[in-house]
Amino acid sequence: MDRFSTSGNVFSEEAFTGVGNDMAQQIALVWQQIRAPLIAPLLNLAVIICLLMSVMLFIERVYMAIVIVLLKLCGKRPEKKYKWEPIKDDVESGNTVYPMVLVQIPMYNEREVFQLSIGAACGLSWPSDRIIVQVLDDSTDPTIKDLVEMECQKWAGKGINIKYEIRDNRKGYKAGALKEGMKHNYVRECDYVVIFDADFQPEPDFLWKAVPFLMHNPDIGLVQARWKFVNADECLMTRMQEMSLDYHFTVEQEVGSATHAFFGFNGTAGIWRIKALNEAGGWKDRTTVEDMDLAVRASLRGWKFVFIGNLGVKNELPSTFKAYRYQQHRWSCGPANLFRKMLKEIIANKKVSAWKKFHVIYGFFFVRKIVAHIVTFVFYCVVIPATVLVPEVQLPKWGAVYIPTTITLLNAMSTPRSLHLLVFWILFENVMSLHRTKATIIGLLEVGRVNEWVVTEKLGDALKAKTVKQMKKRRSKIGERLHVLELFTGVYLFFCACYDFAFGKNHFFIYLFLQAAAFFIMGFGYIGTFVPDF
Repeated sequence: MDRFSTSGNVFSEEAFTGVGNDMAQQIALVWQQIRAPLIAPLLNLAVIICLLMSVMLFIERVYMAIVIVLLKLCGKRPEKKYKWEPIKDDVESGNTVYPMVLVQIPMYNEREVFQLSIGAACGLSWPSDRIIVQVLDDSTDPTIKDLVEMECQKWAGKGINIKYEIRDNRKGYKAGALKEGMKHNYVRECDYVVIFDADFQPEPDFLWKAVPFLMHNPDIGLVQARWKFVNADECLMTRMQEMSLDYHFTVEQEVGSATHAFFGFNGTAGIWRIKALNEAGGWKDRTTVEDMDLAVRASLRGWKFVFIGNLGVKNELPSTFKAYRYQQHRWSCGPANLFRKMLKEIIANKKVSAWKKFHVIYGFFFVRKIVAHIVTFVFYCVVIPATVLVPEVQLPKWGAVYIPTTITLLNAMSTPRSLHLLVFWILFENVMSLHRTKATIIGLLEVGRVNEWVVTEKLGDALKAKTVKQMKKRRSKIGERLHVLELFTGVYLFFCACYDFAFGKNHFFIYLFLQAAAFFIMGFGYIGTFVPDF
């Protein structure tokens, strides 16, 4: 009986295997029939579109690299292009020779960093009767609100002119808080407003270096400082962020300042001429990039911007993957949505030149904020892997190798100390391009999470005070640490890599296996300061 039963099982397995083989053969036959006449033409079209976008990004990057080289060779610093003189004391005028400065610090439940930011702002070297520190506290945690208020009272007791302002709602989030802050009567006597996010710590001489640009050049509306990262070495993810942001500041902001006197305000570590801010219409909360919105509107009114690359302000990079994803969603969705809202207004504007409008529409918005995200994901994570399955589609080496290599090297030059991490940076950015592409599409279509605002988590000195044992106690929910789209993309890339390894001839499988591994690692949340404890 056992023998017949075993034979029956064998027969069943053979039958099942036969059915499986037949199904696989049918799928293979259908694939062979539709591949050449249907799939190949569509994939060829996708390749052409992606190559066109790659060329657009390549030209933009090379153009900016040439400008940077020329700036360095000619030594054209902002101090040479614009009038800059140190502020001199005047015995007769006294402190009135110094402009009145408002320092705004918007914050929301910033338990870990509020003391650092308030202390740094109150430590700015400037005549005490010519500066007002304004803490705009939108905190919803009563304990934190009490702590922030006590910190303000402590500095007030030391003679600092500090104002603690709260609202009864969070309408407009950061933009709403800044807008409300400008309504107070004491702001009317101020000439300039400085904005520092809650984790930013300016050096005492910040105002001495930045304010003269505004004082001596009445056409300048904004002076932007560079960000310096205090926790860049905290983990691999923060090192990757440093590489991307260093390029943004040392190249994109520098080129915008030198060639067009326009760039996107970074939302913090910058000084606005209050007249320029008011003429532009003040703060608006119609997108999640209220800083960029204000910058574009002020630029269209004819105001010039100056970026000071040698003036750095210390701040903190998000070191948890969750916080970084929220930040990148806002930074990708917001610009795309703002582009949708302002395109007609920019085109119709008559106060700026056609060349500047072209730069804003094409270079600033379309190429850097839309094309860069989409082509990175679609081309390198979807189209190139798909060509492995469709040998009828030929991928030119210049588009698959030379252009991306050049773009990558140009980016890496901004952070020489991290050149050895270049491969990790490529894989990391390609994975993040999925998240950014999704956010960009949401912004363009104005659907879903288009107006989502989640304050980026800051840890301050909290990590230094915690032991490894305490850190391991922190757990993430399954829904927070698993990222389904990344995992599905990883499976797709792994399948393409296996197929190319078995049947391909172009050795794409080396890249595909590495990229699949990166998608799996980040899809399971194994990146950042806190590793999920399964």
